[in-house]
Amino acid sequence: MAVDLLDQIDFSGLNCLNEQPKHPATNALKQGYREDDGLFLQSDADEQLLINIPFNQKCKIASIIVKGPSDGTGPKRLKLLTNLTTCGFSDAESITPAQEIELTTAQLNGEPVSLKYVKFQRVTALSIFVENNQGGDDVTRVQKIAIFGQTGDLDKFNVAEIKKVEEGS
Repeated sequence: MAVDLLDQIDFSGLNCLNEQPKHPATNALKQGYREDDGLFLQSDADEQLLINIPFNQKCKIASIIVKGPSDGTGPKRLKLLTNLTTCGFSDAESITPAQEIELTTAQLNGEPVSLKYVKFQRVTALSIFVENNQGGDDVTRVQKIAIFGQTGDLDKFNVAEIKKVEEGS
């Protein structure tokens, strides 16, 4: 069963490239902060963001919520990369992502995005590359990022879990 992996995030290793110092990634990730629409992650020099999220242990990631405002500054196209110890913009643009997502209006409002189950096993770090935003502006805002999955014995293989994810896609 998928749970919020907030407690598994290693906040000491969290970094976000191109974040505005007054509006850091912790605003979108931390409990309490991410529920306050007045607190958000905002890009600085252009619309792109690269959020590198390390975990305290290996995780299976089943879904993700990436919530943003509907004023055009919300994120649009995301690339998810896994298990990179460091990831810069050139890496995010050249490495084949585990999954690419174009956020719908419902997803931008907080509906979870199901991930490709087989691509997100034994994840030690998740890099979220926000390539652009809904309006094509220079500023991107992310109000909430929540990652759902599981930890524990990740060597067990359960075919029923794969079927559940495929049915939901």
